[in-house]
Amino acid sequence: MSFATRFAPSPTGYLHRGHAFSALTAFRAAQEAGGRFVLRIEDIDATRSRPEYEAAILEDLTWLGLDWERPVRRQSQHLTDYHAAIETLRERGLVYRCFKTRKELDIGRAPHEPAVAYRGAPLPKSEEAERLARGEAFAWRLSFDAAEKALCGFSDLSFVEQGAGPDGETGEVQARPETAGDIVLARKDVGVAYHLAVVLDDALQGITHVIRGVDLFEAAHIQRLLQALLHLPTPVYRHHRLLVGPDGRRYAKRDKAQTLQELRAAGVTPQALRAEMGL
Repeated sequence: MSFATRFAPSPTGYLHRGHAFSALTAFRAAQEAGGRFVLRIEDIDATRSRPEYEAAILEDLTWLGLDWERPVRRQSQHLTDYHAAIETLRERGLVYRCFKTRKELDIGRAPHEPAVAYRGAPLPKSEEAERLARGEAFAWRLSFDAAEKALCGFSDLSFVEQGAGPDGETGEVQARPETAGDIVLARKDVGVAYHLAVVLDDALQGITHVIRGVDLFEAAHIQRLLQALLHLPTPVYRHHRLLVGPDGRRYAKRDKAQTLQELRAAGVTPQALRAEMGL
């Protein structure tokens, strides 16, 4: 099996040190294995994705010394692939329309309490037809109960972890999709949700190794379930440590972490940045 990995940023902001560490880690793994390094632009969030952010991503990665396969896959150009997968799941009775809003799902939950995994059920056909006729928005949710029945349970559902999860999980890991409940696969404002797009793209692009931050470890459990339901290959996972700043917090767009563009403007070189990150 040939080695192929990817770096898949969202063009919703500028890259920072954490992105650089993840991209360089994946790129180095591909080089060491003599394999493929793929860049994917995950721009399914049309309300936040911007062309200038995508242009900056390409500029930053080039500055870091990375090279990748062409053409670059942009998720926004492949919505028909994702919709076809949802239709396949719908025909098998594995998804249902959920009309509940985010606000409704949070009712009764104190502000400090974590969100509870939602478990629902399809509406009666007559009520669903009425709500559709009124033009009410809905999300396609994966039915956990239907998925469990289709797979005859999840005892055979596992994935290989070459790095380590947040609790030190490594080697063959038993998948725990039950922790996520009935996940959203698509909604009106975003034509497809992250988990579905990712597993389809990884399969279509022949990704054999998913190398990413440990903050996405729990996503592997959900994605393993979707791979099984859609009869897609399961890549090997390798979750790496997260970079943290002087304050001990991990670098994040929402916290306005110093961007690679700002570092470059300040005279930082790619070599100095690699050394700082232990690469």
